[in-house]
Amino acid sequence: MDNKRLGRRVRAFRKLKGYTQQDLADLAGISLAVLGAVERGNRRLEDQILDKIANVLGVTTEELEDPNS
Repeated sequence: MDNKRLGRRVRAFRKLKGYTQQDLADLAGISLAVLGAVERGNRRLEDQILDKIANVLGVTTEELEDPNS
């Protein structure tokens, strides 16, 4: 999956949960700068960070990666 599409999906799930970027960054234990870069599609996600974000959002990594899930 390309970084831009993944970033849009992270942002969409974050907004569905009602989280700000700061909320999600804090809960996932990542920096706001990293999350912002992810959502803009400017950063490739390492599996460990993807797992943390998915866990906080209550979705699987597959749901973040696959728009058909």
